[in-house]
Amino acid sequence: MSTLPWLHPDRVALLEQALRQRILILDGGMGTMLQAHELDEHGFRGERFEHGHDGHAHEHGGACDLKGNNDLLTLTQPEIIRAVHDAYLEAGADLVETNTFNSTRISQADYKLQHLAHELNIEGAKLARAACDAMTAKTPDKPRFVIGVLGPTSRTASLSPDVNDPGFRNVTFEELAENYTESANGLIDGGADVIMVETIFDTLNAKAALFALAELFHQRGARMPVMISGTITDRSGRTLSGQTAEAFYYSVRHARPLSVGFNCALGADDLRPHIQTLSNLAESYVSTHPNAGLPNAFGEYDETPEHMAGVIGGFARDGLLNLVGGCCGTTPAHIRAIAEAVRDYAPRTLPSLVEEAA
Repeated sequence: MSTLPWLHPDRVALLEQALRQRILILDGGMGTMLQAHELDEHGFRGERFEHGHDGHAHEHGGACDLKGNNDLLTLTQPEIIRAVHDAYLEAGADLVETNTFNSTRISQADYKLQHLAHELNIEGAKLARAACDAMTAKTPDKPRFVIGVLGPTSRTASLSPDVNDPGFRNVTFEELAENYTESANGLIDGGADVIMVETIFDTLNAKAALFALAELFHQRGARMPVMISGTITDRSGRTLSGQTAEAFYYSVRHARPLSVGFNCALGADDLRPHIQTLSNLAESYVSTHPNAGLPNAFGEYDETPEHMAGVIGGFARDGLLNLVGGCCGTTPAHIRAIAEAVRDYAPRTLPSLVEEAA
């Protein structure tokens, strides 16, 4: 895969130049912003799904509620999604993530909308592309980039969903790879600059995504930068499939990613030791976009922008970071505070560059 030419060499050159110069800022939580709109079933359906089917006459079953399918808002409320991207860009984000976390056939099957997977990824990337291009036009010296998001899906290839049958699996590696291929094709066609396999709780799922991307790049005859972001599911310090930060890194380093990091599940305080581990090991850039603390009894996030920025400022001061943003519970206020907190610190230096300097 690494021998293929870049699909968009000019964009990659701009991104790599920016990474060498400073710590880059990712955006914050999409779901957090969408929840503030308090959309009802009608709001999620929009005109296209008002009568239980879309313009292509694919029945989704009528009785299936669509409320909560945030990715569908890319099609039914695109102005809301664009406004979220704009808000994060105004707050200082260098890279924004597409609203495609659940835009795979597997995840959309929960809403009987699996036929929309490719369209959701194309349109999600187009919305983010338009927002980034508009902001770049205002500040040509600070280009903005689109991260095409491949989420983990709602299934796990390593673990059984049935405690009484530990050998059972409800998805295969091949099925995951097919899902990721379709979604990644949409992201690329829609104008993404980077593909990020994110919130990885099962490394086998991630390997299916990385395999799919490698095959897809070969089919296209060109590659794109790939970011990889796992999730430590609790304070045990392991992913859901049981890997430590070190084991996770060595499981994915063969893909030669642009960056490896952790996001979601924990707040910045609890993620610190795992980011430290990655920083010590990784030959790639290191990223993190943590939650705004741990959820409270109401499932809400209480960590203020000031507190979160203070903790992440410590990451930057100690040379641990190349890319940083926020996940669940974070808002443009959090991203603005984080951008300010890391602005004066140099980015983490890659080991290869340290060796060359020595």
